[in-house]
Amino acid sequence: MLRQNVTGKMGIHPDTFATTCGILVTIMKSPSHRVPHLATSIQEVLEHVVLFCLRTLETQPSQLLHSLYLLKEFYAYSQVITVVDDSVTKDMKICVLDVCTTHLLPWLLATISTVEEELVMGVLETFNSILLEDPDIRTIDFAKTLLSSCWFSFSFKCLGSFPSEKMKWRVYLMLSSLVDVIFGNDSGQCIREAVSFLPSDPVDLLFLLGQKSFNDLELSSCHSVVLLLLHASSLHDDRLADEKMVLASLEQYILVSKSGLLCGNHDPFTITQLVNIYGFCRSVADASCHTSYSSEVESILFQLVTESEWDMHSSRIHRSTLLWLFKQEKMRNPLSYQVLKICQILDPNWASTTTVHNQFIGAQEIAELIAEGENYAATILIFLLEQLVEEGVEHHIILVVNFVSNIVNMFPSCADQLHVHGIGNAIKLIFYNTKNLYSKQTFKAVLLLVFSVLKSGHSGMLSNDEAWLAVTVKLLDWIFPTEVTDRWTPESLLVVAILSLILHLSTDGRLIEASKSVLFHTPMASATKSILHEACSKGPALIDEHEGTNMGKTIILVLFLVYFSMRSLQAVLPGAVDWQNNLGQSNGTRLSFICISCHDLCRLLHFGSTSIKLMASYCLFELFTQLSDQRTSKQEELKCNTNYLRSVITTLEGLVVYGNQRVATNCSLCLSMVLGWKEMEMLEARVTVKNKWCRFIVEELVASISRPCLVSNTFTEERPSIYVAVALLKLQKDFGWMRSIFHEACISRIIENVTISNLSPELVTLFRELLNSEFMLADHISNLNLALQVMFSIARISSNSSNFEVLTLIVKASKIKHIDL
Repeated sequence: MLRQNVTGKMGIHPDTFATTCGILVTIMKSPSHRVPHLATSIQEVLEHVVLFCLRTLETQPSQLLHSLYLLKEFYAYSQVITVVDDSVTKDMKICVLDVCTTHLLPWLLATISTVEEELVMGVLETFNSILLEDPDIRTIDFAKTLLSSCWFSFSFKCLGSFPSEKMKWRVYLMLSSLVDVIFGNDSGQCIREAVSFLPSDPVDLLFLLGQKSFNDLELSSCHSVVLLLLHASSLHDDRLADEKMVLASLEQYILVSKSGLLCGNHDPFTITQLVNIYGFCRSVADASCHTSYSSEVESILFQLVTESEWDMHSSRIHRSTLLWLFKQEKMRNPLSYQVLKICQILDPNWASTTTVHNQFIGAQEIAELIAEGENYAATILIFLLEQLVEEGVEHHIILVVNFVSNIVNMFPSCADQLHVHGIGNAIKLIFYNTKNLYSKQTFKAVLLLVFSVLKSGHSGMLSNDEAWLAVTVKLLDWIFPTEVTDRWTPESLLVVAILSLILHLSTDGRLIEASKSVLFHTPMASATKSILHEACSKGPALIDEHEGTNMGKTIILVLFLVYFSMRSLQAVLPGAVDWQNNLGQSNGTRLSFICISCHDLCRLLHFGSTSIKLMASYCLFELFTQLSDQRTSKQEELKCNTNYLRSVITTLEGLVVYGNQRVATNCSLCLSMVLGWKEMEMLEARVTVKNKWCRFIVEELVASISRPCLVSNTFTEERPSIYVAVALLKLQKDFGWMRSIFHEACISRIIENVTISNLSPELVTLFRELLNSEFMLADHISNLNLALQVMFSIARISSNSSNFEVLTLIVKASKIKHIDL
């Protein structure tokens, strides 16, 4: 009958509609409520019935009340049959909550000033019945939906529109249920107990808050309710009154209740409410430049926070309140104690435990404050760490150090603020504290902190202060003296990683003195040489050493150190090192700075595992780059024989087609530099022309990029080979085999395969060199010009960043001789 009525196939009398809803409710309440498919049948029609009643409200307002009654009892019915079929129960609850949030709530908010009181009461009763059930995630979500709709201020709007006693009870009882869901622990009981004493106007509530209660239990109950409502509403940015009025009433309450508050006649939740409401109002006032407040009240509140058992971690306060607290210089000591409590409470995974009723203040909230800056959060954390070091409480030091590492990893921008406020000095205090001998666990925690803050922050925030130099010296002193035959411990490898970071930062002009202490630390240079020499001596067995083995980790991290040492040397002391000394084999001389010979790098490239090859290729590329720059600036001759260069070329050629793209690219770039050296003029005639491996590389490249139906990523995969082909073309020698490979039809097919998705700088360079070498004919130039024009038009139409890069490449390509867009 209901379905027929909703669809319009059969109209039913209002009394019949009411009777029908009543019969369904009676069945749901009867012993036969488990009849099969009853819930499904009602659920199918329920939403349509409510919507129908909302549409016909003007003609049949009573029908909405009956549909609300059916909706409420259906939700209660879902609780009854939970033990029968949990999946059906879940669908029933979702159905009811969806009707409430999607249809009833928007309708109520929009029509509150025009609808009858009885209908508003019906909707509020339905909502309240949902909140009264045992809270689960769906009930919590429903409560959040109400809160996001400014339910507190809306409730008082209802009281303003319908000033009846019935409405007052209904509104306050629902608010009590909502508060129960928000905070748990039967928090709304004080509202239920004081309903009869409460006014309907929020301004009157604020007036009551400022009155001294003496022994008036009714007024004391009203005070509890007002604080609770102001606290709960402010948490959700719902304002019951102007913040100036709220602040004035709260200040009056604190002043008249001063003796009781300071004597300890309060509970932690009351302190939380006072702190949150006061801090929220003050933050709003500060933002609006309204700074009128009572300094006496502020002092009382700060005293309460300091002397009471208030726990910030488990307190729900607005973020604006939290930020305001951390902007108060007078609160630095109390807040440092609260931060220490947070460090103690958090679990080993540094994730704060959250229940359905609570939203704890933990690492993320503190990290956000530090990252934001313009508050004392970073200062408080560093002050706390320094204080603990002075006190020598090692367990607490570990907790705070781990906490700082965690927030830096969570919000890397925190490192900048920590640098500005002197985290380096705090770490220096730990390392140079002679009062206490710290355990290995503490030392490792501090190392992780150092690594985190150095890798996470912007180098511009780091200064060349003495603190980081002292920390670096201490790290070098700790890692040595170490027998070079010993395997370095995980802590030693972490120190190597930190030293690499320091060297890396020096390339941006930071930590210059600290990097010098690393570069010219003779024991480190000797240990580096010994470890790499031992690795090279393994020969083919080196393939078994990778990032999963202890020796492999050591080799990789030492290569990192060598790589950043080469970059740092050129940045810190440009021109101080003769890079030609790195050519040839390593000798037994004692090294004064960290370096590696080209010969050792080639052995690592040839025998090493993929991860070792990768780092060795980076080191060799950096070495050849520095060597080429030095020879160009000083007009030097190359100080090595052709046989040595031939061995280097042979090693690099074999890796141009290596499976790891980055290794292959680095090696091809190195090979390109070697082929471009002037000293190769004599060698190329005997090596390059006769070298079948170079020819094989070029042949495979051309076969791949000229193939019909080219796969889109082929050009990317062939980048290493393109570098070699370009280097050979630049030699300006008439290699017969090069011309036979890049023949007319082949170049035509390559041009046909070029699209907007695969155009790359390497490909543009290849076309330039083919043109300079006179391999391209007029038809090739014309076709390439046309292809570039088409891609240019496509790229201009689209505004995404990738196409902007393509536009840049096309413009670059247009500068090739004879190419005219």
